[in-house]
Amino acid sequence: MILGSGFFTFALSIAMIAAFVLGFFGIRLIASRRDRKRGALMLGVAAVLVMNVLIWAWPMPGHV
Repeated sequence: MILGSGFFTFALSIAMIAAFVLGFFGIRLIASRRDRKRGALMLGVAAVLVMNVLIWAWPMPGHV
């Protein structure tokens, strides 16, 4: 997988930005005790997004 291609890099960047925003507001919802379930769900979605980015961006053996 070539990380330098335009749309692929853009999509991974947007996914990471979304993960950070979801994580921030998820923690904020949990800390304010307003809506703990929704905050936990947001943290879960953020974790899934980060894992997806890691899977797609991780270098494969034999591919440079």
